[in-house]
Amino acid sequence: MSWQLHWLEASGDLSPWHAIIAEEVAIARKAVSELLPPSPLDIIVQRLPGEVIPERGTTGRALRESLFSLTLDPANPNFERSLRDGDLRRTVAHEAHHCMRMAGPGYGWTLGEALVSEGLAGQFVSRLFGSPPEPWECAVTDDVLKANLPDDATLVGNGHDHRAWFFGFGGRYPRWLGYTLGYRIVGDWLETGIAPDGATWVNVPAHEVIEAARGRTLSNL
Repeated sequence: MSWQLHWLEASGDLSPWHAIIAEEVAIARKAVSELLPPSPLDIIVQRLPGEVIPERGTTGRALRESLFSLTLDPANPNFERSLRDGDLRRTVAHEAHHCMRMAGPGYGWTLGEALVSEGLAGQFVSRLFGSPPEPWECAVTDDVLKANLPDDATLVGNGHDHRAWFFGFGGRYPRWLGYTLGYRIVGDWLETGIAPDGATWVNVPAHEVIEAARGRTLSNL
């Protein structure tokens, strides 16, 4: 099954980076394939100044089960370093996990489901590459997490403000709170001793992961 790159360059030429981007995507695909068969994917690669994670110069977004985007800003001062330190391959693997989960149980509509989906993708990347948490996956202290833990009704209710929980929009929650909390919750699940196979990494029900975090991150900070 192939991963196809689609270059959108009306907003800026990416030809100087075609080779290294293709190489990073290939590395990510190989890493994923060692754990489970990669699904066929279309990958949009686009150049959009100012539309990336400032600390990286890149970002990714899963759009549906067979499509995600890689957005790059070569003018960002951190872009070249991100290419060298493996950021792009980790981003590709993270978004590929989202797409595969979308094809299974789905990303989810509740806050709890979103936390698990993000945490699974983050821990999946760490499993594939032996990498530490990304900055957004360890962005806040335990004290901050404890002060902002969602209650059960918030975890299962529809209509959570995703941009507030995960990006800090509106100022109610710290930036990247949701990513850090999700990474910790999935870490609790892994610490129960489970050795997930590829299918479980993608398809585990959110409620099973959340249950593993009870008595740990969700109540014991």
